Amino acid sequence: MAGIDPIVDPRLRLEVLTAEEVRRIHAATLDVIESVGVRFPSPRALDVWEAHGASVDRQTMVVRAPGTLIEEALRQAPPVYPLAARDPALDLPLDGRHVYAGTDGCGVEVIDLETGEKRRSSLRDVEEIARVCDALEEVAFHWVPVSAQDRPPASRSLHELAAIWRNSTKHVQTESVVTAREARAAVEMARAIAGGADELRRRPVLSIMQCTTSPLAQDGGSLEAALVAAEAGLPVGFMTMASCAFTGPATVAGSLVVGNAEVVSALALMELAAPGAPVYYAAAQTAIDLRNGAYTGGGPEDFLFGAATNALADFYNVPLSMGSFATGAKEPDWQAGIENSLSTFMASAVVSDMLLGVGLLYGSRIWSYEQLLMDCEIYAIVRSMLRGIRVDDESLAMDAIRDAGPGGDYLTQPHTQRHMRELFRPRFLDRRSYGAWETEPDRPRDWARRRAKELLAGHRPEPLDPGLEAELAGIVVAVEVEAERSPESAPA
Repeated sequence: MAGIDPIVDPRLRLEVLTAEEVRRIHAATLDVIESVGVRFPSPRALDVWEAHGASVDRQTMVVRAPGTLIEEALRQAPPVYPLAARDPALDLPLDGRHVYAGTDGCGVEVIDLETGEKRRSSLRDVEEIARVCDALEEVAFHWVPVSAQDRPPASRSLHELAAIWRNSTKHVQTESVVTAREARAAVEMARAIAGGADELRRRPVLSIMQCTTSPLAQDGGSLEAALVAAEAGLPVGFMTMASCAFTGPATVAGSLVVGNAEVVSALALMELAAPGAPVYYAAAQTAIDLRNGAYTGGGPEDFLFGAATNALADFYNVPLSMGSFATGAKEPDWQAGIENSLSTFMASAVVSDMLLGVGLLYGSRIWSYEQLLMDCEIYAIVRSMLRGIRVDDESLAMDAIRDAGPGGDYLTQPHTQRHMRELFRPRFLDRRSYGAWETEPDRPRDWARRRAKELLAGHRPEPLDPGLEAELAGIVVAVEVEAERSPESAPA
């Protein structure tokens, strides 16, 4: 298992919104929530809102809440908390100083590591991706990266969680738990991993992410699941994917208001239901491709959204989970490199807490091991850049400069031997001579594929205790039996 090397206190900083602009977006957001409303298709959510004085239309399920209620609720959210891992040495403090990279989900296809062909994803893919990511220092936490489509829908998300816990000791964040039944079982599994309900509250080894339904609506099943998780002390986030000119206004600022209203209203609900619950802001906004209506997964609007939503999360004093990688490219190519480099730099330069998407192509639909390794290289480059330049007596190297003198060299200098390993050493950037490049057929994508195979064959994470593994399996089976007897669907 690899350690984790995050971006910490970057010296380079970026400001895309002024304090006054953030306040204007916030004011517009509160206006939208109070005058237009947000749809909450969950009887339980509507009950919570009504109990706290919001205007609730039971027929349309639209909630209109005064700005003071939203602000008071958000003030109860803890600004700092950990994402705990099965291995405590890999716990991730969400404290506004660290930037962590993780996978994304939930892809439905995989570029097979052996054949190179695209195929339907399965539980085995979840297991193998978790094992490879466990070995990479750049990957700090897991999202469920692809869907276990060979498992029953009612228990699929739980099979995915168990698979990652079996194959990694890092933190797990899931976006595929979308019913109360699944959430209750996921909480039970997380308690088993953590060592009990109280220990899970202290060290949440699982966090939950739900998507809003743009524009200005929530998903009923996701709300029910999130409420179960929040009451158990699991960190809960809501992600807007409001898209310029489609599910949001054509302007970036207008789409920020729509997305912000969705996220802020959902986080406020969590705090009203479970005061002090750890929550986080999540966003993966984009602009529609005006030629074909597609989700772009990359472009200047995406990069600006990445920086702007961090400013909003900072304003509300909650962590941010940001769609960063997950290029719209169909294969690891120049488009993937541009989109993932710029999105990661923008999100990291504003100190977004969690960056999502390593390894995914085509807007999070297709998993690629080659893209995973190359995304880790992008993250490593950005991490090195944002550390900036240290200037002190040692880094100025005056003794080495005097010793080398005019016309000398620095290869044998003790100063060089002390610091040479600090220089960035690429794994997949092609720095060969032109002659070697011309005569040797391998390309960076080949190197990345080879490295993924090596990790998959050789890396073995700390296994789960057999009794604990059996307990997790029993929880999943119980859900499958219950689902057969009484099918549950998300509220309309």
